[in-house]
Amino acid sequence: MNDSEFNALADAALKQVESGLELSGADLDFEMVSDNVLEIEFADGSKIIVNRHDAAQEVWVAARSGGFHYRWDGTRWQDTRSGEELMSKLSQLVSQQTGEAVSLG
Repeated sequence: MNDSEFNALADAALKQVESGLELSGADLDFEMVSDNVLEIEFADGSKIIVNRHDAAQEVWVAARSGGFHYRWDGTRWQDTRSGEELMSKLSQLVSQQTGEAVSLG
């Protein structure tokens, strides 16, 4: 995959996360703090950071429970270690940190 294809796919994933967070009604704030970094802040002050990592062509997630790297497999963003899908795992992480059920996918 070339850089422009990666950027388009990763940017679409970040926009999907933003839309899901907006629709969730969960007690959190989020903003794009740069072109490729989405910061999600929770009522308790904790954060989840989702970013596009251009050099590795991956989407990275940093949360209280750890760091996760997702690579496009041709159809979805898949965790490079566990094989979990990005939106599913991110929904779980956000739900854990808000204490509310949140679905981003």
